[in-house]
Amino acid sequence: MAGITGKDQVLTTYANKLETLDAPKGRSLTQDALSRLARNKAAVASIAVLVFIVLAAFIGPYFVPWGYSEVDWTSIRKPPDFEKGHYFGTDQNGRDMLARVLQGTQMSLIVAGVATLVSVVIGVIYGAVAGYLGGRVDSVMMRIVDIMYALPYILFVIILVVMFGRHPVLLFVGIGAIEWLTMARIVRGQTLTLKEREFIEAARAGGASPWTIIIRHIVPNLTGPVVIYATLTIPEIIIAESFLSYLGLGVQEPQTSLGTLISAGAPVAEVLPWMLMAPAIVLVTLLFCLTYIGDGLRDALDPKDR
Repeated sequence: MAGITGKDQVLTTYANKLETLDAPKGRSLTQDALSRLARNKAAVASIAVLVFIVLAAFIGPYFVPWGYSEVDWTSIRKPPDFEKGHYFGTDQNGRDMLARVLQGTQMSLIVAGVATLVSVVIGVIYGAVAGYLGGRVDSVMMRIVDIMYALPYILFVIILVVMFGRHPVLLFVGIGAIEWLTMARIVRGQTLTLKEREFIEAARAGGASPWTIIIRHIVPNLTGPVVIYATLTIPEIIIAESFLSYLGLGVQEPQTSLGTLISAGAPVAEVLPWMLMAPAIVLVTLLFCLTYIGDGLRDALDPKDR
């Protein structure tokens, strides 16, 4: 060491700094997931289109010259007319189709978002409790799920409509009360695996209660599967809402949804094609975007599950 000069020490220190700067920095799991998602061109394009549709649905009505329930008596059953501001034409009652499509998209997104939130909350709690407690409790809880699977959600919604009348809230309750079943099964399966892990055993040894373990240790580790399935549940709920509205059990006038618009446009598609084309195109685009985003999140959050 005595032979090392001051110049050698400076060079050694400089080389160490360069190695430190050039050393690759570790990335978190979230950063890795975002990086994989960014490389999925279909998912990225779908996110961009979805953001545009959401912004158009919630902000667009403020810039459309006509309200969704406003009647233009001089333009009844008219094709697109840019001079009067009817860019998507009008319906049989002279109402602007662009305004109604934006309002219908907004309503469908609200129903899908709220119903998905309801299904996630109920399904995660129910499935985590059943999977963690196990034994007879698990058997009874999952038999209840099997019984509810046998009941068609349309029948459930019809019962609600007969008992409480037609109201958009019934869509949230009716659809959300059925969609949580699959979520519960997925969460239960994941919980059965997680509860055998070492950190769960450590929590038990530390005296944590079952409810504390479920909330603080089980549920946070279910984020990936829950996010993926929630994303894939939204298009299912949009289809369910559209189907119920098509049957006349969904959103009622003067409110509207994509299903209601398609129901109104289908019988007159040959003479007024714009009444069916506009909401159908928006609905199909929404479903494609959400499906591609769900697939992208699945590959990003769980790259082994491909």
